[in-house]
This record gives sequence, structure tokens and C-alpha cells, in this order.
Amino acid sequence: MITSHMNGYVQEGSDPIKSHRERAVDCPGEEGNLVKSPHSSAHMERIQHYQEELRKRREEENRGKHDIDPNASLRLKKLSQNPKVGIDNPTFDGKEKAARDAGSPDHVVELEELLQALKWVQHCLTDAQSQQDVELITQLLAKEDFRNAYTIYSAVSQQMSRVSPTSPLTAQAQDLCQEVQKILQSSQQKEGLELRALLTNPHLQVHDNVAVQEMAEGSVTQYLGETVKLVRLEKTRDTPLGATVRNDMDSVVVSRVVKGGAAERSGLLSEGDEILEINGIPLRGKHVNEVHDLLQQMQGTLTFLLIPSSQIKPAPHRQTVMHVRAYFDYDPSDDPFVPCRELGLSFQKGDILHVISQDDPNWWQAYRDGDEDNQPLAGLVPGKAFQQQRETLRKTITDRSRDQQGKLWYAKKSKKQRKKSTSNLNKNTDYDDILTYEEMSLYHQPANRKRPIALIGPTNSGHDELRRRLLSIEPEKFAVAVPHTTRNPRIHERNGREYHFVSRSAFEADLATGKFIESGEYEKNLYGTSTDSVRHVINSGRICLLSLHTRSLQVLRSSNLKPYVIFIAPPSQERLRTLLATEGKTPKPDELKDVIEKAREMEHSFGHFFDATIVNMDPDQAFHELRRLIDKLDTEPQWVPTSWLC
Repeated sequence: MITSHMNGYVQEGSDPIKSHRERAVDCPGEEGNLVKSPHSSAHMERIQHYQEELRKRREEENRGKHDIDPNASLRLKKLSQNPKVGIDNPTFDGKEKAARDAGSPDHVVELEELLQALKWVQHCLTDAQSQQDVELITQLLAKEDFRNAYTIYSAVSQQMSRVSPTSPLTAQAQDLCQEVQKILQSSQQKEGLELRALLTNPHLQVHDNVAVQEMAEGSVTQYLGETVKLVRLEKTRDTPLGATVRNDMDSVVVSRVVKGGAAERSGLLSEGDEILEINGIPLRGKHVNEVHDLLQQMQGTLTFLLIPSSQIKPAPHRQTVMHVRAYFDYDPSDDPFVPCRELGLSFQKGDILHVISQDDPNWWQAYRDGDEDNQPLAGLVPGKAFQQQRETLRKTITDRSRDQQGKLWYAKKSKKQRKKSTSNLNKNTDYDDILTYEEMSLYHQPANRKRPIALIGPTNSGHDELRRRLLSIEPEKFAVAVPHTTRNPRIHERNGREYHFVSRSAFEADLATGKFIESGEYEKNLYGTSTDSVRHVINSGRICLLSLHTRSLQVLRSSNLKPYVIFIAPPSQERLRTLLATEGKTPKPDELKDVIEKAREMEHSFGHFFDATIVNMDPDQAFHELRRLIDKLDTEPQWVPTSWLC
């Protein structure tokens, strides 16, 4: 028996875009008293009623499919005129009858007879090899272990072949029997006394109880060629069932089995099973909301009467967990397409999700990283392809709306300009440009190959000051990558120390082959930071500190440097004014506002690249937090894109 807590039966459709709803039936409640589901003859009569309905329905569906052609009918008619009559072998019939009368075979006698037969065979054989084979078999049969094993086998075989009592012919048999007994109590006639004696016979009284009990305890009951399954579950507070249902015409059908629930662990409920009854209460014709309300009131033992799914179930396979980082915020309460809001899992951009089931490609089942203990059931999240489809549709509608707003301006464009705009729109709606999830894996940096630290932030956010502070305090632990430039070296500068001085043609050649993380031009000279310079610092065993523009993050992540990106966010406008004043800076209100707005834009556009965020409320606190994050890379594994490890 499975201890469960019932949640979530809901209506769902096959198309995720349609607004079909499911409702979770897993509602918390105290463990209740046992809800009796008496397996009486009335219960079996209802089973027969459902079976009869199924039989009639299938007869209508199959009508005309199995008609016998005229020629076949003539052949059958001719055969029926000359039936072949078989003759029973009285020898075998006598043995079978004797075995039935005896109740069980005498295993020792059977073995002794076999030993006598082997001795006779051994006497008839002449060659030595046959004599040895018979002797070996005789020794095996004489061993005590073999005799015990044979006795057990015979007992099990006898039990397996035992004929179960026939099903009760009527649901009112016991009631009628008791009623007739009461009537006959005052009867003195011979026939009445004889009938009363028959009705009070213990064998007659016990038959229906045994028959019903066997049918109820067996998980599958056959009647009229149909299969009905009885499933028992225990409903308690702490163990959710984890299943949803949908309405299929007047039927209530299991539509989803959620990972982590008792239903999934037991394997007793499957998608496509039709639920006929729960604790004797018929469900046909009920809406899924009624089923939800009904199950809320039930506690203890729940007995489901099911018609198993006729769907061909795929072969069982080992479920693999995929870890992904979400690149969008999701709130199921605002999603009109989620099949079941109660089972929807909310998350924010940057969260790590443990996807444990992709059986439904449109709605994955997942846990948030770190919430497995507090989240007994897996939650529903949009699948990658489905979310890309929605984001593309939303983006197309937004672009069309903007196009309508600028319709007058658009009409003034030349034909060439309009064609270019249309091309850009189609490019922007490509699925590859829609970020939804990225597969992640845990990575622990080696002691001799530290991950580079990229500090990102708008001007005056304090990220440059934090980088300089780290370099000044521990120069043996931290270093910067030596940049490249095309300008001429000054008197005190040496090649490879302040800069790598290269020709413009060499710089442009390296730039074309993607060797630079970021580059730019200043006073007609080119400057850039190369991946080779960063790798040189890593190979020296130190931590490379980078201060980059956000547009360089994509290039940095596509390299094999495995960077750890920390966003330094500015505080409120008033606090930022105070911090800059301590440095002797007096920015204007518009300049402060621009810093805040720039930080918001960076976080909105590139936040999915950030591994951590530090709000620079206080320089000392921000520095200690930065040191803590860097030290954590040595002690704890971090989530990185799986593509980095391939």
C-alpha cells in the first residue's frame, strides 16, 4: 500500500497553446481515519455494470469488422454437420480425479516411483556411458536438498493451479438469503425446513465473501473480456500523490503523473487510465473540479477503480537529470497556458533548474537547485522549444506593434530601406536568438589553474577601484593581462610588461582570427586584450582580473577560459552621491541617474552572463564580499555551461 497525499487532478489539453486547465488534487491535510471501501457484492455489481458498458461500446466500434464471408460460413456449416467426437482416456481421468479427491499428491511416492523407473532403465541399458548418466541422476534424486526443493515446487504449483471460487451471480445474494431465512423461521413444512438447513450451511454462507474478497484483493479483475484494476493508496499530509486528470467526454482520465509523488514511485497509476470510482463514488460525468473537491474531503485509504490505459507504453528507461540555467523569469500565475497552475514552478533569470522529466516536450518537470527538500513534487516549467516559440511570437507581435506606431515614418522610407528592415525582423525572430535555457554542469577549478575574474559595471560603480585594491593587497595572487597596442612604446615602457607592442597589420590579423576578448581604437591607435595574455596569467598560477565592457562577455564566454563574471551594481542615487563625494567627485543629478539607468540596462541585457552580483553600498563590505566569492571557487564546485567541459 502506498502512503500518499492527494494533489492535483486537473484538466489538460494536448496543445499547450490552448487554455485547457488542470487542477492539483494534492491538498495538505491531517492523516485521517481509514476510509472503508467495502468490497461487497454491490461493489462487484458496479464493476459488472462498467464492464457491460465497455463491452457494448467496443461491440459498436467493432461492428462489421469480424463478419464471416459466405464461403467461410458454408464451410463451417458443413463441418458442423459432421462433428468429430473425442473419447476421454479413462486412465488419465481416473488419476486426475484421484488427485483431486486426495487434495494433494504424495511427493515422496512420486519420487520413489521415479527412482524405480530409473533402476529399470539402467537395467535395460548396456553401454557404460548410459549407465554412468543414470547413476548420476539417481544420486541427484536421492539427495535431501533436491527432495526439499521438489516438495516446495510441488506445493507452489498446486497453489498456483488452485481454482478460485466463481464470482457471485447477484449483488443481493446475501441479503436475499437472510430475508428468506427470516421468512422460514416460522415454517414447519418439510420443504421449508430443508431449504432453511441449506441456506444456513456454512459453505453457502462463506462462498460469496471469499469470491468477493479474492476479486477485491487481486489487482486485476476480468469480466466479459475487459480489464478493471483496483488500486489502493494511503492519503496523508506529508506524501502527495502527484497526478492530474482531464475530462474526456464524460470520463475522468489520468493525464499526468508527476515525478516525486507516490503515484510515480508506486507505478500503480499511469497516464491514460480512466478512473471509474474512488471509494465507491462514481466519477463518470463529474468535472475535474468536482473530483478535486471530492478528494479534498477524503483521508486514509483510497481505493481507485480503474480501466487501464490502452495506450502502448514505451519501454522503461533510466531517467537522466539535466541541469539548466534559466535565462528568463517565469511566474505560472501569469501564464495562461500552463496545464496546472498549482504545479507550476516559478523561477528567476539565473536560477539553476534540475529537469528530471522531458516526457512532455512542452512542459518539463523540474526542481529549483537547493529546493529539493522543500519541494516534494516536481514542478512544471515551459520546455525549451515551447518557450522559444512563445518568445518568438511575443517578439514578432511587439515588432509589428512598433511598426504600426511608426507607420507614417515607415511609408516615407525607400524600397531598399524597407527591405533591409524586413530582413532584420526575420533575423531577430530566429529561434537561435531566443535565450531560454543553457545546460549546466558542476565544475571545480584545479588548484593550479584559477578561473579569471571579470568585474563588470557602469562607470562610477566602483568595479575599477575594487580591482585595483585586490592587485595592491595581494600582487602575488592577482594579476592583469598585458594588453596589445599598435602605438610606439614610451621611454620607460618595455615590451611584454606594460604592453605587447605590435604592428597594425599583425594586430588586425589577430583580430580577424578572434584572438582578442575586446579591442578598440584611441587616438588612431588600436588596443586590445587577447586570450593568450589571459592564459599566460592562468598558467602562472595566479588569478587574472579583467575589467571588461559587457559587449565583450559573449567573446569571453565562447573562449575556453571559463571566466567567473561578477556584476558590481551601484547603490541608490543618494548613496552613490555620498560615496563619490568621499572620493572628491561631485557628479550632477543627471550623471547619477545615468549610472543607475546604465546598470539596469546592463543587468537586463547581460544578466544571464553574471555568476554573482555585488551591490556596492559600502566599499569595505563590497571588497570583503568580493574576496568571499573568489575564495569560494577553491572550496565549492560552481555551475558552468556543459559546453565548456566538452
